[in-house]
Amino acid sequence: MAHKILLVEDEIAVRQMLLFMLEEQGFEVAQADNTNAALDYIADHEIDLIILDWMLPGISGVEMCRRMKKDKNNSDIPIIMLTAKADEENMIEGLDAGVDDYLFKPFSTRELLARINAVLRRSGKGSTRLEGEVFKVDGLVLDVGSHRVTADKKMLSVGPIEFKLLQFFMSHPDRVFSRTQLLDNVWGNDVYIEERTVDVHIRRLRKVLKVGNYEHLVQTVRGSGYRFSIN
Repeated sequence: MAHKILLVEDEIAVRQMLLFMLEEQGFEVAQADNTNAALDYIADHEIDLIILDWMLPGISGVEMCRRMKKDKNNSDIPIIMLTAKADEENMIEGLDAGVDDYLFKPFSTRELLARINAVLRRSGKGSTRLEGEVFKVDGLVLDVGSHRVTADKKMLSVGPIEFKLLQFFMSHPDRVFSRTQLLDNVWGNDVYIEERTVDVHIRRLRKVLKVGNYEHLVQTVRGSGYRFSIN
C-alpha cells in the first residue's frame, strides 16, 4: 500500500510541482493550502507523513506542528518543514516545535525525496518493526512491536525520532556515543543533518522521560557525547 502524504503549501506552483513529483514516486497525496484545512483533514484521515510550509495563511506551519505534537492522536505523524527561513534560530525553533526534518527553499526534489524516505524509515513506516522486542530499565519499558513507551505503567507520548533514539540507547546501555555516531545510527548516514539537531532531540527525550523521573538515564558526557546508563 502506498504511503499517504499530506502536502500543506499555499504557493500553487510549488504545490503542483511537489504533487507531480510525489505521485510519480508512487505516493498517495492529499493537499491543503492552509493550516486549518490541513488540521481538518488530519482529524478524519490516516496520514503517514506531512510536508509543511512554514509561512501559511492563518496559523503558521510551526504553530500547527506545536499543536499536533500536543495531541496524542497526531503526535507521532512525522513532519518535514519547508521554509525560506534559513537562519539557525528559526531552524532550532522548528525542531523544538517537533519538526522531524527541515529543508530550506529553494531545494531539489531529489533531496526532498531522500529526506521523505529517510523520515519514513525512522518513523517505522518504511520498514517492518521487530515484533516482540522489548527493552526494560527499572520501570521504563520500550515495546518495539507496539511502538509504545511506558514509565511505571504510564503511557508516555514519544515522537518518532525520540522513540528511535531511546530504542538505540536502551539497546546499547553504558556506551558513550558522539553526536555523529547518533546521527549515523538513528537518523541514517544517508541524511545530512546538523549535529546540533541531536541536542534538540536529546532535550525533547529528557522532557518526555521527566514525566516518570527517568530523564537522568540520558547522560551528557562532556566532550564526548551522550550515554544511557542507570549509574
